[in-house]
Amino acid sequence: MNILLVYPKYPDTFWSFKHVLRFISKKAAFPPLGLLTVASLLPQGWDKKLVDVNIAKLHDEEIAWADMVFISAMIIQMDSAREIIQRCKAQGKIVVAGGPAVTTLPEKFEGVDHFVLNEAEITLPLFLNDLKKGHPKTVYSSADRPDLIQTPVPQWSLINFKDYAIMPVQYSRGCPFNCEFCDIIVMYGRKPRTKTPPQMVREIESLYEAGWRGDVFVVDDNFIGNKSQVKKMLPALIKWQKEHKYPFALTTEASANLADDEQLMQMMSAANFHKVFLGIETPNLDSLEECGKYQNTARNLEEAVKVIQKNGMQVMGGFIVGFDNDTDSIFEAQIKFIQKVGIVTAMVGLLNALPQTRLWHRLKAEGRLLGQTTGENTDTHLNFIPKMTQEKLVAGYRKILSTIYSPRQYYERINTFISNYKPVAKNRIKFEDLMATIKSMWSIGIRSRARFLYWRLLAKTCLKKIGALPIAIELAIYGLHFEKISERILCS
Repeated sequence: MNILLVYPKYPDTFWSFKHVLRFISKKAAFPPLGLLTVASLLPQGWDKKLVDVNIAKLHDEEIAWADMVFISAMIIQMDSAREIIQRCKAQGKIVVAGGPAVTTLPEKFEGVDHFVLNEAEITLPLFLNDLKKGHPKTVYSSADRPDLIQTPVPQWSLINFKDYAIMPVQYSRGCPFNCEFCDIIVMYGRKPRTKTPPQMVREIESLYEAGWRGDVFVVDDNFIGNKSQVKKMLPALIKWQKEHKYPFALTTEASANLADDEQLMQMMSAANFHKVFLGIETPNLDSLEECGKYQNTARNLEEAVKVIQKNGMQVMGGFIVGFDNDTDSIFEAQIKFIQKVGIVTAMVGLLNALPQTRLWHRLKAEGRLLGQTTGENTDTHLNFIPKMTQEKLVAGYRKILSTIYSPRQYYERINTFISNYKPVAKNRIKFEDLMATIKSMWSIGIRSRARFLYWRLLAKTCLKKIGALPIAIELAIYGLHFEKISERILCS
C-alpha cells in the first residue's frame, strides 16, 4: 500500500523563524515529528512518502500515487489542512486524520474518512487492525494514556535534514500542573509519562547515525514534569554526548520550578542544554492565581530566570495579557519585567480559549466565548469577551510589542542577558554558522537601522564575554524575524 503523509502549512508565526531561515539556508524550522513517528507505527512493508507543505508544494501526482493519505495538524494549520483534504478527496483518496486540532475539533475537518484521535500508539493499531479485516470505522478515540515504551524511533529517512534548522525528539508527555488556559493536560493528562533512558539514548543515536549534527529540540511541554525520571535519564544522555563530542545543542520547555533544583540545572547544562522555554505568563500575582499557575506564584520569577541563566541556559519566555485580573498597569509591568531580566526571546500573546480547556469551559458557562481560536496567540483576534475592553487590551498589547521589539530595547535585553549568562554549552561551529555571521554583518551591520547597536553588541561581547559571541550573533539575527512579526501585528 502507498501511504502519503502530508503536513499542512504554517502561517508566518513567532516560532516559524521564516524571516531568518535564509541566514542558514534552511526552508523550515522543524520537521513534523508526529507524522514521522506515525510512519514508524505503520506496517514496514508499506511504501511511504512525506510531503511537508512548509518545504515544498504538494503535487497532484503525489496524491495520485497514494492509496491513503495521512494528515496531522495543529489548530494554526487548520486552513491548510482543510485545503489538502479537499484536494485529496477530489482525487477519490481515503483520508486519515489525527493530531491536536483534529482530536479537539474533529467536526471542523469535513471529508475525512477515518479519524485516528488522541495518542496514536493506542488508536492507530485499532484502525490498522480493522482496516486489515476490511471494516474500518470512522472514529477511533481512547481516553487511555500509552506507556511511551511503545513509541518507536521516528522514520527520519522520510525527510531531508538539509531543509530544517532543528530536529525534534520527545522524552515525555503530560504535565503535573493544571493551568486553566493550557490544553496539554486535555490531550496528554497530568501524569507525566517518560521514555526509558536507553530508549531516549537510542532515539538520539538514531539522529546521529542518520547524519544530523546541530540543534535538537526536546519538544516536551514540560521536560521536568517528572523530575525523578529526568534525573535518571540525564546521566545516560550526558555520557552519550561526551562520548560523541557533543554533536547536539539541546533546547526544551520546562516549568519555573527548574530554578529550585541546582542539581537538575547542572545536569541539564552537562547534557548540553543551552536553551529552555518557560511559561512565565505574567508578573501579576492575581492573574497567576486566576489561571491556576501556582508553580509561578511560589517563587520570585526574576530570580528564577537569573538563576537558570547563570547555569548556562538562555531563558525564552511566554507571556500573556488579557486575564480577568489584568488592569491598565499590566502592559507596562510586562515590559518592565521582560527588560529587567533579559528575556530576549519573549513571546507575548493575547489570552485565547483553546478548545476543551478549563478556561474554554468557564468562559462558555459565563456566556463570554465568542468562537473558535485561530491557534495563533500573537495575533489580535480574541475568541472571548475580556473584562478589559477589547480596544484597550489590543492597544496595550501592541504597545508591549512595539516597545520590546524596537531595536534599542531588544539589544538592551541581549546585553542584560549576556551579563547574567554563564556560557557552559559546547557548541560546534559549523560552516553554516560562519555564513550566517557573514550574512548578519551585511544585513544587520550595514543595511539595518540597528547597525550601530549590532556592532556595539559584538564589540562588547568580544571584550567581556567572548564565549557568548555565537549566541549574541544568533539573537541579533532573530531580532530581524521578531521585528517583522511585530510589524505585522501592529499593522493588523
